[in-house]
Amino acid sequence: MPIPFILGAAAFIAGAAGVGSGIRGGIKMKDANDTMKIAQERHNKNIDRFKKQNKKTTTDMDNVGRLELNILSDFKEFQDVFEKIKNRPEFKEYKKEGINLPKYDGEKLKEVSIGAGVLMGGIGGAAAGTAGGFAAAGATTTAVMALGTASTGTAIASLSGAAATNATLALLGGGAVGSSATAGGMALGSAVLGGATLGVGLLVGGMIFNFTGSKLSDKADEAYSQMLRAEEKIDKSCEYMRELSSVSKEFLGELNTVNDIYAKTFAALKKTVLTDGKTNWNDFTGDEKLTTENTVLLVALLYNMCKVKLVLKSDSEDEPGEINKKEISGSINEAKKFIADKNLAA
Repeated sequence: MPIPFILGAAAFIAGAAGVGSGIRGGIKMKDANDTMKIAQERHNKNIDRFKKQNKKTTTDMDNVGRLELNILSDFKEFQDVFEKIKNRPEFKEYKKEGINLPKYDGEKLKEVSIGAGVLMGGIGGAAAGTAGGFAAAGATTTAVMALGTASTGTAIASLSGAAATNATLALLGGGAVGSSATAGGMALGSAVLGGATLGVGLLVGGMIFNFTGSKLSDKADEAYSQMLRAEEKIDKSCEYMRELSSVSKEFLGELNTVNDIYAKTFAALKKTVLTDGKTNWNDFTGDEKLTTENTVLLVALLYNMCKVKLVLKSDSEDEPGEINKKEISGSINEAKKFIADKNLAA
């Protein structure tokens, strides 16, 4: 066989092999591009789902925090009225099965009401999650701390990190969305894919084309795996936030119930003292004395409820704070038992 013919045949075979490799490479590149698009679209949907749940949970937490601050700051008005009553008896702690309320302490009420007022003045233009942060850390404790730091000029947002404890920061440090591994990996994959496909027409030789396709396929697979890992974290975070929302709304409901009852009894007490002008305990009727006692105890109950930390601080920065379900449930049950025991209704 003449050498030119042999060379031509060899070239034909080599060319055919190159074309075959090129086709396989092209298929791999198309598959890689499709995989990358699917991964990116799914990741975007996961992030959107996370953001929506985070917004809802933050709102639920903020609702609790704002109500607690309003309740605590209003204690000043109660104290002003109550302190006008002369010859009143000492209102001791109230203990029954499942109920343990502290005795009246005017100084503590004064501290917490002023501190709550300081916090309320600072959250007007604060970011979402600030009030919820106070609820997460325990509004009563945070309000007392606020009173101690207000005169030093310390920013409210720095109080024990309470204001920073919103729903997002309670979740794995936000790693599910902000993970450099996930975001960077997918960005890298997209950049490599985009850069390679841009010069497809310039690639010489099917073997090079096939090799490039294989590399891109690896990158796409890596990006897809990173998306799945991020999705797992987002699923865990969303489940945590849903549970936190549920617990927060249940606690908010009972807090509203107790506060409504308190508002009615306090209104009756104000009528006795301010409208009727009775400032001597000995002039109070039996019903008026009972109303006064119930009002004092309701203040103690609300004080206790606002002490509850909705979220316990985690020892690890990589784990969310534990939802304080035991204490929250105990506080709700104490409120229900007290209302039933005193035959009070909203």
